[in-house]
Amino acid sequence: MPKSAYQIDPVATAITRGFSNGKMVADNILPRVTPVSKEEFKHNEFSNVDEAFTVPDTKIGRTSDANEATQSSKILTDSTDDWGLKTVIPQPDIDNQPAGVNLVGEATEHLTNLVLLDREIRVKNMVLDPALYPAANKLALDADSKLTNPNCDPIEIFDEALDNMIMRANCMVIGRKDFSILRKNPNIMKALNKTSGDKGKATVQELMELFELEEINIGEAWVNNARKGQARNIVRVWDGSILLFCKDAKANTRFGTTFGYTVPYQQRVAMTKFDPDLGLRGSTVVKVGESVKELVVANDMGFLISGTR
Repeated sequence: MPKSAYQIDPVATAITRGFSNGKMVADNILPRVTPVSKEEFKHNEFSNVDEAFTVPDTKIGRTSDANEATQSSKILTDSTDDWGLKTVIPQPDIDNQPAGVNLVGEATEHLTNLVLLDREIRVKNMVLDPALYPAANKLALDADSKLTNPNCDPIEIFDEALDNMIMRANCMVIGRKDFSILRKNPNIMKALNKTSGDKGKATVQELMELFELEEINIGEAWVNNARKGQARNIVRVWDGSILLFCKDAKANTRFGTTFGYTVPYQQRVAMTKFDPDLGLRGSTVVKVGESVKELVVANDMGFLISGTR
């Protein structure tokens, strides 16, 4: 197989691996586990969480062996997918770049941001899909219970969802618009104020304590859904649904029961090549990408609340 014309750029690779957009939450919902060394990998899918709560006979006779306790899981084979983008920088632009400006570095950051935004959308589409969850783990709010209804009682809604989960969620993901409505809900303010006063604005920390959560992730990202050449149609990525889920930060493809995670193959990389056929004096092509697989491995460890507005 012929070698690629692209060469790994160490400086650009350091930039893309160090890049972070705090407005994106995909890495908190499906956290990245230790990278695998091959594109194909095996992982556990927990399809019978009931066994974790089924107690075998623990009595042991004087000369007999202990009964065995196991938790069933399917060992599945999967593989990572490649995701990436490239851009072209004409050589005269590089030759004439001002002092202190790194056009390849700037292009790397721009491409990385778009690659991560695409991942944000993929994760959102996966975890906010009602078809992913068992009937007992999803709730579509009606007109009276939507967050926009002043009579909505989120405390009752969330407590009911959390108390009915076979393993209580410790995390939430919610869009910025829904969060802004939720934090000013009169019933929440009464609970926090411990009076009949229903005005105010709850903090993230106060809501975490109120719902006994370890983490609230607020989706801030925007995306332009218009096709090239059309008028812009910028919408929020996370909008209209709230997900409660269990996250075990120590879980990986072999051990630990958690809602889901992301399996990377190696790490994100940035590459460059010089193409003499692009432009009069040639151009530098910058390509950024990563190989990952997003997985939900225990769907009954999530609870989806949809139709929030």
